[in-house]
Amino acid sequence: MAEQTRSTGGDVQDGQPALRRVMGPKLLLLFIVGDILGTGIYALTGQVAEEVGGAAWLPFLVAFAVAMVTAFSYLELVTKYPQAAGAALYTHKAFGVHFLTFMVTFVVMSSGITSASTASRAFASNLNEGFGLDLGNGGIVLIALGFMLLVAAVNFRGVGESVKLNVVLTIVELSGLLLVILIGIYAIAGGNADFSRVVAFDAPEDKGVFLAVTTATSLAFFAMVGFEDSVNMAEECREPRRIFPKIMITGLSITGVIYVLVAICSVALVPVGPLAASETPLVEVVRAGAPGIPADVVLPFISMFAVANSALINMLMASRLLYGMANQAVLPKALGRVHPFRRTPWVAIIFTTVISFGLITYVSLGGSDVVSVLGGTTSLLLLAVFTVVNVAVLVLRKDRVDADHFRAPPGLPIVGALACAYLVLPFSGRDAEQYQVAGILVVLGVLLWGLTVFLNRRLGVEKATLDPAKLE
Repeated sequence: MAEQTRSTGGDVQDGQPALRRVMGPKLLLLFIVGDILGTGIYALTGQVAEEVGGAAWLPFLVAFAVAMVTAFSYLELVTKYPQAAGAALYTHKAFGVHFLTFMVTFVVMSSGITSASTASRAFASNLNEGFGLDLGNGGIVLIALGFMLLVAAVNFRGVGESVKLNVVLTIVELSGLLLVILIGIYAIAGGNADFSRVVAFDAPEDKGVFLAVTTATSLAFFAMVGFEDSVNMAEECREPRRIFPKIMITGLSITGVIYVLVAICSVALVPVGPLAASETPLVEVVRAGAPGIPADVVLPFISMFAVANSALINMLMASRLLYGMANQAVLPKALGRVHPFRRTPWVAIIFTTVISFGLITYVSLGGSDVVSVLGGTTSLLLLAVFTVVNVAVLVLRKDRVDADHFRAPPGLPIVGALACAYLVLPFSGRDAEQYQVAGILVVLGVLLWGLTVFLNRRLGVEKATLDPAKLE
């Protein structure tokens, strides 16, 4: 969710200059692809393979299908209401329940923190691998925490992601994945890979085929999140009603193809056991496919760059959402304080960083696979939001607007709502620890809401209402 800069001229909305419409089709496509690519595919390929064996490409394909169905719902809503604020706006328009709008907004914010925490652990693991430090879990945790401090410091200085920077970062992220694919194709063509593993389905003994696939899909979906952030750029796009449908579908399709190819190359070159045991699975892939070239030396640093970008974008989004909610008196006003010199929401930055510290430490000390738990929690939180968005499409079809807009095929939002809801529920085989982490964050949100109501009453503040259009 970009920090948005208002233009110095042009149209005026609510007494403020309208956002400058600078994004055309090409820049929007790069933004969508760059936002989706990142931590998920770099860090979770091994865990996905552990659930289904060599058919690791299948969960990524299913995750792509679920994301695409939900994208159709987002497209109907973003072309109908081409404004920033995304899921919070759609929830507010559909249901008009301020507490529900708040919880959707808080869950989106929490997903940014869990995603950044996942990225910090992946960053630490790749740094450990890249420099050959051979650190244990404790050392990797310290690096992850130090990395989050660095992200907070950059966030505090007020660095917002520009479109040009996003283009550069997208190219770097994409180069690492294309390197894996090219090395995989080279090894397969040269007979140095076991392609038979790609069709070998091997589910854990306690799970059937369907449950194993849905469990793996719950993890793989983390690699597909990001497309929904693009709707927050609607007010900065030229002709959003015209370009959004084609560009979002194209961007999702490109990343879906890349992910499936990476998964196929990974299991063809590295047995599932070593792949699942590694916190840097793609490094193992390039090492196996091209032992004569130092590709495995370069990839950890590309991976670090990719996940660092994911962490910064998500923490920027989380702190700004928290700041926006505090400014509307639906969270304690102290969280909305702005530093007098840096002009950044310093209390919100500290608060979100402390939460990320707690998440990283809590999961790490529990002896769990940190990337898997935090990445799975991110997908859990966002799938819950996507369920609400798919239902909101159906509710809002009675709301007519004076403009042509995209319309999702009949029945598709229902399919999307059911698919997302199923992947949220325990029946999908999701790890119980993901519910624990998500539950802690949801309870924190409810407590903050209750604390705010109490403080507002004591201070005589009027009843708070959440206006999604003013969150950023």
